[in-house]
Amino acid sequence: MVSPVTVVKSEGPKLVPFFKSTCVYFVLWLPTSTPSWFSALIKCLPIFCLWVFLLAHGFSFLGARSSARKILAGLIFSAIGDAFLIWQEQGYFSHGLLMFAITHILYSSAFGMKPLNLRAGLVTGVVSGLSYVFLYPYLWGPFTYLVGVYVALIGFMSWRAVAGVQLTGDLWTWTKMSACLGAALFMVSDLTIAVNKFCFPVPHSRAIIMATYYAAQMLIALSAVECQQEAEQEEARKKTT
Repeated sequence: MVSPVTVVKSEGPKLVPFFKSTCVYFVLWLPTSTPSWFSALIKCLPIFCLWVFLLAHGFSFLGARSSARKILAGLIFSAIGDAFLIWQEQGYFSHGLLMFAITHILYSSAFGMKPLNLRAGLVTGVVSGLSYVFLYPYLWGPFTYLVGVYVALIGFMSWRAVAGVQLTGDLWTWTKMSACLGAALFMVSDLTIAVNKFCFPVPHSRAIIMATYYAAQMLIALSAVECQQEAEQEEARKKTT
């Protein structure tokens, strides 16, 4: 198992640009009522930094690990979705929804289908179902179906992230826990968006949405990189035996 201290020492410096750009976003706190390419850039900048974070581990790392490539692709679609949501009041909300739906499909594929863990699937399914039941009376037109599909996709992604977490023995990994926490925070962020948009104003909604969103994306990106640490340890063990 990779020590958390090892992960912090190895990956922490590479995440400094991400933390700085996140601080820039919250310091500037650009008003949502005046969308612009500058505000889109500031909003997307932390996600751009996560692209660089993954690319900094080398093209050989990405070439050897399909899960890391899929997470990188998910981050790319996330940035496009973020840009669309800057102009959501101008009719681009559904475009952003589509981009994040693709992101969740890519993340689900990256997390894989093993172990299946039907108990985790039942729990995430119930949470997703209850969320949609709560939102349903407030939805209208195509959003009735679009939001339903989106909830199903993020619920499936969360299932695959949670399914991999096993808390005992050598099966425990920081990779899987990072993915699990990231998926949970993503659900919190998206549910807050939905409630605030379709149901009623959520106090401090923007702070909740963006803080949980950036944390979720960082954890999911970190889960891909930690695979490298585990692979290096495994390679070292093979060489010594």
